Amino acid sequence: MNIDSIYFNSRDKACKSPFGAVPCGEDISFTIKAHEGVIKRCRLIVEEKIIKGNYDEVYYVEPIEYTLKKDRYSTEDCKEYWSINIKFNSIGVYAYYFEIECGEDKFYYGNNSNEYSHTIFNWVGTGGEGRLYKKADGMPRFNQTIYVQGFKTPDWAKDAVYYHIFPERFKNGDKSNDPNPKKRGFYGEQDIIFHKDWNEKPCTAQDNEDGICCNDFFGGDIQGIIEKLDYLKELGINAIYLNPIFQASSNHKYDTMDYHKIDEAFGTNELFKEFVGKAKDKGIRVILDISLNHCGLNSIYFDRYGEHDGIGAFKNGIERPESIYHEWFTFDKELKEGYDSWLEVPSLVTLKEVDSYKDFAYRDDNSVTKFWLNMGIAGWRMDVAPWKSDTFWKEWSKEVKKKNSDALTICEVWWDSSKYLLGNQFDSTMNYLFRYALIEYANGGSAKKFINILEMMRENYPKEAFYCLMNLLSSHDVPRALYELGYDESANYWDIALAKERFLLCTFFQMTYPGAPAIYYGDEVGASGGEDPQNRATYPWEEDGGRPDYGLLNEFKILVKLRNDYKVLRRGDIDTVYVDENLVVMIRRLENQYAIIAVNNSQGARSANINISKFDLPELFTNPLDIKNKLNIDGDVLHLKVEGLRGNIYISMRGD
Repeated sequence: MNIDSIYFNSRDKACKSPFGAVPCGEDISFTIKAHEGVIKRCRLIVEEKIIKGNYDEVYYVEPIEYTLKKDRYSTEDCKEYWSINIKFNSIGVYAYYFEIECGEDKFYYGNNSNEYSHTIFNWVGTGGEGRLYKKADGMPRFNQTIYVQGFKTPDWAKDAVYYHIFPERFKNGDKSNDPNPKKRGFYGEQDIIFHKDWNEKPCTAQDNEDGICCNDFFGGDIQGIIEKLDYLKELGINAIYLNPIFQASSNHKYDTMDYHKIDEAFGTNELFKEFVGKAKDKGIRVILDISLNHCGLNSIYFDRYGEHDGIGAFKNGIERPESIYHEWFTFDKELKEGYDSWLEVPSLVTLKEVDSYKDFAYRDDNSVTKFWLNMGIAGWRMDVAPWKSDTFWKEWSKEVKKKNSDALTICEVWWDSSKYLLGNQFDSTMNYLFRYALIEYANGGSAKKFINILEMMRENYPKEAFYCLMNLLSSHDVPRALYELGYDESANYWDIALAKERFLLCTFFQMTYPGAPAIYYGDEVGASGGEDPQNRATYPWEEDGGRPDYGLLNEFKILVKLRNDYKVLRRGDIDTVYVDENLVVMIRRLENQYAIIAVNNSQGARSANINISKFDLPELFTNPLDIKNKLNIDGDVLHLKVEGLRGNIYISMRGD
């Protein structure tokens, strides 16, 4: 009995149709095949996948069994086909596998054991071809996402190229609002540090005997961003994502003091409104970042140090039950600080999901969410999304869309984001899975592993969400991409040159793959740096004594322009047509226009001959980055050669 002939592939339409995530209420066909007589009985087991908790705890509940029927025998491949059609009537993330009887033996056909997590979790199962297991316990399941019928994301988000700014470190445009060490305290206890030299390194815990590294400032502000809008326009940016700008004590501003007020070191509410208007005039939208999970301990709502008028819930370190904010917080004498804080960080006080807080956060006309939407922002990036309940986000999202149906909602999730992208919470996510997979590939990792992770996301996420994912390479929370690719303080000339080659390979791929690319401020001019705070160093403006890499900047401009020039790179369907250990070749199509994209992560040239008979490719292609680089198609065979650490692109002349 040849049990090895048992086959199911979640990405093969002969096995599962339609591909990937499916709207609620639509039929899905499942087909498993094997040599004649191998399968005696086959059941499809479907379980609801419960993803809860701050660390993506997964439970499988309420299994439902479906018996497959042997519906045909194919003489072409000498296989029996066992099939069933089912319908999911509730949105959610589901898991499934097959229970198969072969003679007297029972096996289980589940997901593969390919690794895909780059966080603290050790996750396996990237979808596609599965494998047989002797036990169901602990077996990786296939995933099936069922989303809201008619789910639509803002159309503009699919064409976005983000520029991600950590405001305190981008540009000092108004020195009159610089933080004053003599005036302003840190959490009511610590003095602040102001760097007189814009190009100094940020302070680390070792620089400060108190171990705090978020009380040093450089003076970046909103006026500075306004002054550089022409620079961003020239770069090709059409959306700005700002880390928090609300009044707060720290340089990062996630410890919000007043949600309705711009931090005084950044400017005023009036200046912010002016900034949004000027950005809009240049075709640039503005996305704000906020945490509705926690606020600062010296906020007007908590007021640990008694700095504000009114009564905070913990004014002067004393619990105040009479405060209108009291029910927003959890007080418990058993807790270290006497109150609940996010990840036990005393400065970040957890906010409870009570009605009065929800009114403040998103329900009322003057709620935080609506107040800034009224200021003209294009959407929200929501910090630490897994720390709030699904109910909270569903209600919040409904209020956002009621206020502005074209507003974009982005969640911060570091792992698979399927449960947040069902059409009732968020439109998009910060795509850390993309980031880690691409950097690992550029550093010489397996191309097959790389594509498996990308295909897993394409399979798990609704197409509407997949095409507006925020595809980042760097952020304020992770080391910069250049650093990850080999450009650190000890790097020599050749190490730096190699790191830049790898970085440009990443950027090329980022600009040619579905989803919205995000450039972290300074990456485009060679900024590097490891963990926080070195990943939050200042932009090296030449007029401020910095040394921007203009050669790298020019390459960025070319690649961003490439994406903006060709709609097929923003909206086109995608097929991976060739993968070996180093080389990846993809074909994208939008209406009658095609793009052939190839990337090579090895330091030597790689070639491939690829059968493209299933594609009706036009005869004429051009390489917009190198007109001398010709495409060779011989009948049904595509001949490609890609130099080391390079990407090739060919665009058909058919269509726009």
